[in-house]
Amino acid sequence: MQLRQVRDIEYQLLPGADRQTTDIVIERDGIITVRPPLRMTPEQVDETVLSKRMWIYRNLAEWRDLNATRVTREWVSGETFLYLGSNYRLELIAEQDEPLKLKDGRFCLLRKVVERGGFDAAHQVFEAFYQTKGLPRILKRVAYLAAKVGVTPGSVQIKDLGYRWASCSKNGDLYFHWKCLMAPLTIIDYMVVHELCHLHHRDHSDAFWNEVDKVMPDYRERKEWLRIRGAELDL
Repeated sequence: MQLRQVRDIEYQLLPGADRQTTDIVIERDGIITVRPPLRMTPEQVDETVLSKRMWIYRNLAEWRDLNATRVTREWVSGETFLYLGSNYRLELIAEQDEPLKLKDGRFCLLRKVVERGGFDAAHQVFEAFYQTKGLPRILKRVAYLAAKVGVTPGSVQIKDLGYRWASCSKNGDLYFHWKCLMAPLTIIDYMVVHELCHLHHRDHSDAFWNEVDKVMPDYRERKEWLRIRGAELDL
């Protein structure tokens, strides 16, 4: 990954890929990433980014507007946390056999986790919950939707992907950010189909979106939900 700047646009140049078009993305954290075809030089990528500067300016402005209302949650009883699109109130518990449980419509968190480790410890406990509880659900959706897409993916993992919701490796392994488990099931299915279709097409060409459309004709609405509401899926 290489950090480059052309005029007032700073972007991260990702390794080239076997693709026909240059993929420019405003990531969830506002960073601009660019993945070009293998044949392009960094200077040619600069020219492409410069030619798309109005699109970049417009989408950066939208990103700032959408993130202006980012939720900041506190680790106190009564605060709400998302799981599979639903809000659950937090209750700090004196004693239980696990650090965090979803029980009786509440997230029950051991009080000593917060008292001893503060924000970082509580964050880690929630992250572990999403990874552990979310993986079986993601695996089921991948198996079901892979048959519809007509592909055979490799392994499936849930981890912290930084600014990406999900990714697909060259050998077909799928990775999903643990924050995906905060989204409604319809949005999780969109993320799954999106990555599965990358097993047909590695880029975001018309051919790729046609594959997505075959399986999920309303993908545009789900994609737009994620663009607008994605900032809410955070701790």
